[in-house]
Amino acid sequence: MTPVELSRTVLHAVRCAVDEGQLSVVVPERVVVSEPGAGGCGEYATNVALQLARAAGKPPRAVAEILRPRLIAADGIEDVVVTGPGFLNFRLDRRADPLQDLVREIRGQGRRYGHGDALAGQVLTLRVPYEVRAEVVADAVVRIVATQGGRATVEHRGGRATVQHHGGRAAVEHGELVDLRPVPAPEDPAPLGPDAARWALLHPAPHDRPRITADHLVQREGNPLFRVRYAHARVRSLGRGAARLGFAAEPGPLDASEADTAVTPACRAPALQASALHTPLSDYPRILTAAATHRAPDRLARHLVTVADAVLPFLTCVLPIGEEKPSAAHRARLALAEAAGTVLAGGLSLLGIDAPEHL
Repeated sequence: MTPVELSRTVLHAVRCAVDEGQLSVVVPERVVVSEPGAGGCGEYATNVALQLARAAGKPPRAVAEILRPRLIAADGIEDVVVTGPGFLNFRLDRRADPLQDLVREIRGQGRRYGHGDALAGQVLTLRVPYEVRAEVVADAVVRIVATQGGRATVEHRGGRATVQHHGGRAAVEHGELVDLRPVPAPEDPAPLGPDAARWALLHPAPHDRPRITADHLVQREGNPLFRVRYAHARVRSLGRGAARLGFAAEPGPLDASEADTAVTPACRAPALQASALHTPLSDYPRILTAAATHRAPDRLARHLVTVADAVLPFLTCVLPIGEEKPSAAHRARLALAEAAGTVLAGGLSLLGIDAPEHL
């Protein structure tokens, strides 16, 4: 069970308690699940009982005890312990593999992985100056806000010219006014080409001056855009290679059997390499929500670099090497690699940047 799935499970337990009359509260839009704090236990914890206690008119521990039986009964949860003033601590079913669950979730949702309803019903009017960086940032914000159920339109200072999209439709309407005033580009980024230009304007924080240099075009590891696009292209290349070898992706255990003597020593324990991917992939929905809430596409851009840097070392063990035969472990590794590729492609598309199949 992933943190996102666990958060949904907690929300479902709250809804059930409300529907059955045990709690009289407004069900929150989302629940934060994180690592247990001091005095906690298990893999994850939440303070939802403390958040609901005042509205429920009950002590936090009483709210937690109402939710606990419903949570214990959920698939993927082995035990729930109430600690401190009312923290719910989760011990997950050790027979389940959180990374496998995460891969299945990403494969099931595709590029919509990370989309949610945190901004459902909200309409934003982004006021921007006639300046290239502000225009590009606003365009990305419109896309990112839409992933969380919101809608954003753009209004230029000095005259209303609001034309932006949501769900493929033009929209012109008022909403919460948001001034987008990133530090302007020092020069015209057009010579970099559309993709590198957008990256140069979106990757820095809004208060940082963007660098409009040829460094963004260099195909070396020192270029973050290159690493992100290269990681995506490598994943797609591995998929084509697997097809030629006659196998496809399928979530499962990543380590090969000890009895498989054809496995090279370097790839004996790819699960150790893959563990570095779990947090960046599971954090993607949270990052996407934060980028939408704070109108900060730079957060998404930097997270894509984190995902790319985590997946690139793992890719060397995806396909069989030498005399190896394709196995269930290879199918599982390919599934994880493709999940990372899906996140990279989805994130790049939200920034308006192409995710190439070949590079």
